[in-house]
Amino acid sequence: MRVAVRWLVLPASMITLLASFTAPVAADPAFTLDARLRYEAVDQDGFAERAQALTLRTRFGLDSGPVNDFRFLIEGENVLHLVDDFNSTTNGQTVYPIVADPEATELNRAQIVYSGFEGATLTLGRQRVILGDARYIGNVGFRQNEQTFDAFRATFDSIENLTVNYLYLDRVNRIFGADHPAGDWDLDGHVVSADYQAPAGQLSGFAFLIDNQDAAAQSSATYGLRWQGEIANEGAPTLTYFAEYAHQTDYGDNPASFDLGMFRAGANIARNGFSAGIGMENLEGNGVVGFSTPLATLHAFQGWGDVFLGTPGNGVRDIYLTGGWNVPEPPFGQSLSLAAFYHDFESENVGGSLGSEIDLVATSRLTEHVSLQFKSAFYDGPAGGPADRNKFWFAITVSR
Repeated sequence: MRVAVRWLVLPASMITLLASFTAPVAADPAFTLDARLRYEAVDQDGFAERAQALTLRTRFGLDSGPVNDFRFLIEGENVLHLVDDFNSTTNGQTVYPIVADPEATELNRAQIVYSGFEGATLTLGRQRVILGDARYIGNVGFRQNEQTFDAFRATFDSIENLTVNYLYLDRVNRIFGADHPAGDWDLDGHVVSADYQAPAGQLSGFAFLIDNQDAAAQSSATYGLRWQGEIANEGAPTLTYFAEYAHQTDYGDNPASFDLGMFRAGANIARNGFSAGIGMENLEGNGVVGFSTPLATLHAFQGWGDVFLGTPGNGVRDIYLTGGWNVPEPPFGQSLSLAAFYHDFESENVGGSLGSEIDLVATSRLTEHVSLQFKSAFYDGPAGGPADRNKFWFAITVSR
């Protein structure tokens, strides 16, 4: 399987392009465009200079639409620096804090999808993978260079209320790009997930067996269960909640030995456009190694300051509060949403504060194809680190 995926990614891109012109008439072939212009500023203790980045990310693709039970997609991606007073991780500007958006021109996706089997869909090639809420495997969609996978995926949904996924992961194309020594990781990874929709909620189970061929210390086996539900009655607030536990051990050629757990839970209540929530993530550490999810969309968890992208050896406990408002009659555009988050971090293994963070975001959809977003993160670290930092973002996105 590993050899098959590796050698079929490039042919998949060629077949995708060729089929778009030579196959029988497709139902709805379309060009796709996604462009995002973003300004990011980072002020971090320990750096004399403030990072300022103005970057343009453009994705341009061709989707064949259905073609005799097949579907072909090819997509390129380019990241351009307009202002580069920052450390992109590949430009050598180490006097500045990191803004992990290196310049790159890459094949982002090239995939073949087959849906001719009843109750099954097969996808082969370079593809976007987002499982659940992306806590374990995701596309890191916030960064300009998307994370994609050279993979085979089979999705089965022939049994009512049950969806099962199997993926073989051959390579992860990370946000750092091909010019970074760790921009791509060769994997020998097996992923299984199952979601069952019961009357009272959804029960999910998963297993991730990831042998990282290029970074053995990132190899692990992770097994977990998740329950999520909703209580909604007419005229009353809507309550959503979840609870999840995962267990992780060393796997493959990992030189370390560990046996760690992760528990997270949360609840949110919403009514008339307002919402409030509380949650907790507890990632264990044994003093050397912490529970880790290196293939996840990490920016979405434990604060947008990205302080804990790698779990400390003594683990981390994050207790957070959230609040939001979907403005019913926005002063401009089609929609406007506001949200705030507060995080309190603590060492899981030995106790002691790891700081706190406040995150703010405002998102506006101006038209069907144009949106704006302002985000900020304010991390206040303890004496001895991690370092204090403030981050600001402003982005305009055009997609069709």
